[in-house]
Amino acid sequence: MGALPENIKIYLSAPHECPYLAEETASSLIIDPNLTIDQDALSFFTVNGFRRSGDVIYRPHCTQCSACVSVRIPVNEYRPNRSQQRTARQNQDLHIKATPARFEDAHFELYLRYQRSRHPDSEMCDPDPKQYRRFLVNDRHESWFYEMYDRNELAAVAVCDRLNDGLSAIYTFFAPEQAYRGPGTFAVMHQIKQAKALGLSFVYLGYWISECHKMAYKTRFKPIQGLIKGTWQRID
Repeated sequence: MGALPENIKIYLSAPHECPYLAEETASSLIIDPNLTIDQDALSFFTVNGFRRSGDVIYRPHCTQCSACVSVRIPVNEYRPNRSQQRTARQNQDLHIKATPARFEDAHFELYLRYQRSRHPDSEMCDPDPKQYRRFLVNDRHESWFYEMYDRNELAAVAVCDRLNDGLSAIYTFFAPEQAYRGPGTFAVMHQIKQAKALGLSFVYLGYWISECHKMAYKTRFKPIQGLIKGTWQRID
């Protein structure tokens, strides 16, 4: 992986309430937002435990907590469990189209429906598309949208970044009435399939916290690796 280049400026965010663990205070290392981030740079930062959210490249750096673990799936070793096989069957009727990241009204409308259903009190429900554009529509990176259609209706969108050694799963949103399909799980399975087809080795899933229930789905993809003390190693 190597050390971060010395000429890159890295900032430490102010402490804030942890969004995942109650009563914990969080802070992050943030890469200089003025730095040009191409695919090589994004790949380097990702393999070193950083994550992209919009234009921000960050990594948790908390004073008294190290619960956040970067995780990735080695796609050539992945074997779906019974639940994931069932999810694949439930979604085999979907038509999937890959497109470069771009703003479309249909995407944004689906995104708002998803947020209102799942996170009604979140700032992500903002009907002004500026926040959405900053978060997911970004022309500084090789980002892709996997559009999933149920007949002619847009059912889900999975957003990912292309890296040198894999795909980085950024976000998935879907129509609330399609939740029975397990679209989040299916989106990861589709990205595993795409990574294999592209000759890539990994699908990066961001951070996993063992005590956070909503992150438990990540370790259901077997095998999975975590970046622990600077080394990628299998998590059992």
